[in-house]
Amino acid sequence: MTQTFGQFTEDFSDRSEFLVLGFSPSSLPIQLRWKTNGLSADFLGDYVRNFFPGDTNAAINKQAEIRSAVSFIANELLENAMKYSDKESGQPINIEVNLFGDRLIFVSKNSLHPDAIARFQSFIEEILIGDVGEMYVNQIENSANDDTSGSGLGYLTMLMDYNALLGWKFEQVSNNTHVTMVTTMVQLPL
Repeated sequence: MTQTFGQFTEDFSDRSEFLVLGFSPSSLPIQLRWKTNGLSADFLGDYVRNFFPGDTNAAINKQAEIRSAVSFIANELLENAMKYSDKESGQPINIEVNLFGDRLIFVSKNSLHPDAIARFQSFIEEILIGDVGEMYVNQIENSANDDTSGSGLGYLTMLMDYNALLGWKFEQVSNNTHVTMVTTMVQLPL
């Protein structure tokens, strides 16, 4: 069974360039993985920045803005994928960035622990129908009180600060119906 939420597309026919990185969820403990997540996200930011030449001050500023956005979004997607993947499934974690003329599309894919599916889908539905601005302020306040467990602040920041479109697809692995994969899509307008 496949379920999709939000703005999810599988049409990549107009992309001009893409880069895919894959990770083994069990190769390092999660605490050591955080550093590699940041390095990988920065690598994606540097990679994408090169497709936006910077000869003028405005172009250089745009290049820096794009690099920063790519690094932030990629880091958030990697952290969520690493944190919530089902380590027992043995499934890899992938992140990719796709370049289009008018947008970037990020796609992360990871297994999801069965106990987390319903809660995550509930949060997604809340984002899709709720007041994102109010949710954002509430999560900022909760973060100030050190209550950040499963906050979703990264997704809310993508919506508020980057005008991103978010989408998700949940599907069972074809040869193992006990493993659910979640694909998270972030469309960033340029």
